[in-house]
Amino acid sequence: MGDYSKALEFYEKARKILEKVLPSDHPDLAISYGNIGQVYKGMGDYSKALEFHEKAHKIYEKILPPNHPDLAISYNSIGQVYNNMREYSKALEFYEKALIIREKALPPNHPHLATSYNSIGEVYHNMGDYSKALKFYEKSHQICEKALPPNHPNLATSYNNIGLV
Repeated sequence: MGDYSKALEFYEKARKILEKVLPSDHPDLAISYGNIGQVYKGMGDYSKALEFHEKAHKIYEKILPPNHPDLAISYNSIGQVYNNMREYSKALEFYEKALIIREKALPPNHPHLATSYNSIGEVYHNMGDYSKALKFYEKSHQICEKALPPNHPNLATSYNNIGLV
């Protein structure tokens, strides 16, 4: 676990095969690009992470309806990279796009909604806007309490985040 170079090696082999045999807008290619983007994010190579997440996102925008949950996941992945780069306004832009889709496409107590609220709270926390951070952390926590079992790690994270602000 955590062997990014090995993961990248195998993901790149898969990508090369998929690019040869699939149309350029195939969802499996988007998944492949997203996986590679996640590895680069884990390695701290944020420009490469963005490059691959944006390639995946272009495919999703082309093939999915505008309120599809997978499009929200793609926006969220790009937001994570910008957050790691400390480009907080860009991170918020993408996290908010993910949230808008999730609010329309998912039930009100879906864990992915909690993820969106938590991510936005984290950005506000990083920016030093603790009142906004708390508002989003509390929204996330309310969903976690309803949607997750009492010993779930995300619920513990939720309590912790509220305690931080």
